[in-house]
Amino acid sequence: MIVTGGKTIAGAAVGILMLESQFPRIPGDGGNASTWPFPLLYKVVAGATLERVVEQGADGLLDDFIAGGQELVAAGADGITTNCGFLTLYQSELSEALGVPVASSSLLQAPWAQALLPPGRQVGIVTISAASLTPRHFECAGIPAGSPVAGTDREGAFAGAILGDALALDVEAARADVVGAAAGLTARHPAIGALMLECTNMSPYSADVAAATGLPVYDFVTFLSWFHSGLRPRRFPLHD
Repeated sequence: MIVTGGKTIAGAAVGILMLESQFPRIPGDGGNASTWPFPLLYKVVAGATLERVVEQGADGLLDDFIAGGQELVAAGADGITTNCGFLTLYQSELSEALGVPVASSSLLQAPWAQALLPPGRQVGIVTISAASLTPRHFECAGIPAGSPVAGTDREGAFAGAILGDALALDVEAARADVVGAAAGLTARHPAIGALMLECTNMSPYSADVAAATGLPVYDFVTFLSWFHSGLRPRRFPLHD
């Protein structure tokens, strides 16, 4: 057998562009390496704070994300993702600049989920900040304008810790915040047939959201698992 090189780091198909943060990343969080059954390459984008990306629309950070993505591709990544759903704003620019598949945001799953639903049902979006999720984010992700959205309480345990970049997180209180936002959204919009969690930090609570609402839940883990499976298709043994 002859093998070839060309990559500084082998065996990791996906590179993830990380925001600068210090809040706890529990198992299930996209930034916790134990979440994934496959290896990832990580690159922290300097200056990409939660405030700048979520609350200021990532203004002025495109070149930094492109440079970080290029570094990951040069190191060996075959595809690039980010750890913030609001970076759907850069989907087209990153894809063009990096020359590899880019999965910028879990929001990109929403049109797929909508295609699975029966007539009259729609996808509901749960986000860390409804005030920051603009029509432009929806447009970049291919989500219909006017889709139902709910955000978590900015001063609550979940958003307060994440957006405030706190060193401590009350996991049970954060779980209650995310579940409460989802349950409230489905109560207000009975036609919702599936839920899409925008925030990569919400994935630890997806099973709780599904249990509380009785609906399918799509999140960053479902998104990146799908993305990785295309870059590294499973090989099946052959038997006589």
